[in-house]
Amino acid sequence: MKVNLPEGFRPSEYEPYMNPRQREYFRQKLLLHRWQLLEESAKISELLKESRARESDLLDQGALETEQEKRLRMRIRYLTLIKRIDEALGRIDDGTYGYCEETGREIGIHRLEAQPTATLSLEAQKRHEQRGNHTR
Repeated sequence: MKVNLPEGFRPSEYEPYMNPRQREYFRQKLLLHRWQLLEESAKISELLKESRARESDLLDQGALETEQEKRLRMRIRYLTLIKRIDEALGRIDDGTYGYCEETGREIGIHRLEAQPTATLSLEAQKRHEQRGNHTR
């Protein structure tokens, strides 16, 4: 079912949670972010290919390798985010998007606006982080 969003649509807490318009809004937001990450990842790949020429000066070579390592880490980060976006898109399709995977409660519009790939409510995320801090 295709949902047309009105111009400038923003989800509201005053409408039913995760109604078709909200789901379509977040789908479009995620797809745009995914496309941007793919574009940036492709640019980084090209830069990595172009910079394969070796510098004869050891300092220049060290700087080049440091820059390549930084670019590679960024590309890995982008690919990880793309995977999380794909998972979020899957949750939109199966109807679980916007609900905490730990409690089943609503994650909330504001949190999803800030972090569209969120899988935990703010409270569950805090508990998760606190447990992580205790195990370190």
